[in-house]
Amino acid sequence: MAGRINDEDVKAVRDAVPIDAVVSEYLQLRNAGGGNLKGLCPFHDEKSPSFQVSPSKGLFHCFGCQEGGDTITFVMKVDHLSFSEVVERLAAQAGITLRYEEGGYNPSHQRGERIRLVEAHKIAAEWYAEQLATSPEADTGRMFLAERGFDQAAAVHFGVGYSPQGWDHLTRFLRGKGFADKELLLSGLSQEGRRGPIDRFRGRLMWPIRDIGGEVVGFGARKLYEADNGPKYLNTPDTAIYRKSQVLYGIDLAKKDIAKASRAVVVEGYTDVMACHLAGVTTAIATCGTAFGGDHIKILRRLLMDNGSARVIFTFDGDAAGQKAALRAFEDDQKFAAETYIAIAPDGMDPCELRLAKGDQAVAELAEPRTPLFEFALRQIVARYDLETPAGRAAALDEAAPIVARIKNSGAQHEVAVQLAGMLGILDTQFVVKRVAQLARWARDRGGKGPAPAQQRPSQPYESASRPPSGPALTLRNPVYATERELLKLALQRPELVAPAFDAYGADEFTADQYAAVRQTIIEAGGVEYGVTDPQEYLIRVREAAPDDTVRAMVTELAVEAIMRKTVDDVYAGAQLVTVRRRAVERRVRDVQGSLARASTHGDPAQLAAVQNELWVLQQYDQALRERGAEAL
Repeated sequence: MAGRINDEDVKAVRDAVPIDAVVSEYLQLRNAGGGNLKGLCPFHDEKSPSFQVSPSKGLFHCFGCQEGGDTITFVMKVDHLSFSEVVERLAAQAGITLRYEEGGYNPSHQRGERIRLVEAHKIAAEWYAEQLATSPEADTGRMFLAERGFDQAAAVHFGVGYSPQGWDHLTRFLRGKGFADKELLLSGLSQEGRRGPIDRFRGRLMWPIRDIGGEVVGFGARKLYEADNGPKYLNTPDTAIYRKSQVLYGIDLAKKDIAKASRAVVVEGYTDVMACHLAGVTTAIATCGTAFGGDHIKILRRLLMDNGSARVIFTFDGDAAGQKAALRAFEDDQKFAAETYIAIAPDGMDPCELRLAKGDQAVAELAEPRTPLFEFALRQIVARYDLETPAGRAAALDEAAPIVARIKNSGAQHEVAVQLAGMLGILDTQFVVKRVAQLARWARDRGGKGPAPAQQRPSQPYESASRPPSGPALTLRNPVYATERELLKLALQRPELVAPAFDAYGADEFTADQYAAVRQTIIEAGGVEYGVTDPQEYLIRVREAAPDDTVRAMVTELAVEAIMRKTVDDVYAGAQLVTVRRRAVERRVRDVQGSLARASTHGDPAQLAAVQNELWVLQQYDQALRERGAEAL
C-alpha cells in the first residue's frame, strides 16, 4: 500500500505548478479583471463563462455550479484521479521527487492505477517510435508515410511509430520495465493469448492518441500487410484512461491555435490531421474511430469559449459515407455557439490526398469556411425529391422543415427558412417561414418531444406577451437580436430618447418572443411616453404589467444592463429605431413579393395592382428611412 506523501512535498508541488498553467491545458482562459481569469466551466454546460481562476490565490471557482478548489482539486475533478495520483503527475511535470512517510518510495508499486497506465503508454509510444526510426522491418511503414508525403521529421513531430509483427515484443519490453501482466491487459496494449498476454498491435503503423493535457492514453493502428486479417484501423479499446468518444486526435497540438484563432477544423483521419498541420492548418483535429459527437463538442467549446465569431469547419469525403457523416455532425450543430461549415475537396479527395495532388496551399484553402453545415444538410435532403411536382416539393418540405425548426436562434431560423423556400422553389416564402416557426413552437411547448396534436393552433407573434416566452438564450452575436435588445434597453432606461416614435412600434417588429413580450409589456404599462412624464414610476409600472416572472425578469435585466455605447444620445437612439423598423419593412417586403408572384400566376388584375401598390409604398418608405433616418419614422 502506498505511503502518505510528505506534506512539504505536496506544498512544493502546489507552489511549483501555477493553477492558470494547469487549467489552460483544458480550456481557454481570458482576462476577467482584478487579476483573475475566466473561461467555460469544464464541470457543467454553460453558454457564458462563469468559471474563474485566481492565479495569485491558486484557486478556481465556478459561479454557475459552485465547484472550486486549488490546482490539485481541479485535476482530481477534471480527470477523475485520486489525490496521490494528481500530486504524482504534477510532481513529475515539475521535476519534484516525492517522499512517502510510510515505507519509502517505490515507483513501480506506489503509483495509482491511472498513473501506471499512462506511464505504460508513454513508454510504449517511445518504443514504437524507435521501431519506426531504426527497425529494418519498419520499411513498410516508412514507405507508407513517404507515399503520402510524410518524411521522418513529420513522423517524429506526430510521434508516429511501428509495432513489429511478432506476438509479444512490446509485452516483453514492458515486463522488463516493471509492468505486471494485469497492468498490460488493463491498458489495452496487450490482450490474452493462449499462453498469456500478447501484443494487441502487430505489424501496424502506430499513431499515439493524446488527451488534451498531452499524455498518451491510446493508439490508432493502421494495417500494413495483406496477411493481417484485422480491420484497416484498429484502436485501443475503452480503458480507465481512454474513451474514444471523449478524445480528439491532435488536440494536444492544436489546442493553443484553436483558442487563439477561435477556429477548429475537424477532419476524418490521422493522416488528414498530419497533412493539415504540415500545410499550416494547425487547428486540425480528428475523432478516433467514432462519429463526431457531444463529448467532442464539449472539448471544443471550452477552447472556443462559445465565441460567436468562432468557426468549426468539418471536412468530409464527397462520397456517400462522407455525406452521411456530415449529416450526423449537423445533428449536434445546435450545441455549438460557433458557426459550423462543411468543406469538401475537389474530386472528393481528403486533405492528405489533396496535399499530395495540389500542395499545401490547396489544403489551406480547403479549410476556409464555405458552405454552412445547415445548408449542406438541407441540400442533401432536397436533392432526393422531384421538385418539379407539387407533391415532391411538399414531401421535401415535410422532411426539411423540422431540421430548420431545430435552429435555436430564431433570427437565423427565419433566414434559413427563407433559403429553404428558395431551394424548394416555393414562391410563398411566408408559408415556409410560418411552417418552420410552428414546428419550432410545438417542439418548445412539448419540451422538444416533437409536433403537437393536429388541433393545436399556432400562436401569433403578438400573443407572445400573454404567455411565458420560450426559446433559446438571446445572444448578441445575432445582429438582429443585438439591435432589438439595444432599442428595448433605451425604451426602459432612456425613454425620452425614443419617444414618441417607439410607441408606434408593434410587438411583431421584434423577432424574438422574449423581446416581443417585453415590447407588449411596455404597451400595457402606458408606453414610453409615460416614462418621459414620470420616470420613477415608469419602470415599476412596466414590471407590474409583465404577465409572468419570466417576462418580469427580462424587463429587469434590460433595465440594468449597460447600453452598448459610451455616448448615448438621440442620434444613437434614432439609429436603433431605424434599424429595427427597416428590418421589419424588409420582412414585409419579402412577404409581399411572394404574394406578388402568386398574384401574377393567378392572373387577377385587381389583386395584382393592389399588391404592386403595397410593394411600391413599402419600397418608398424603406428608401426614406435609408436616406433620412429617424426623420422618416
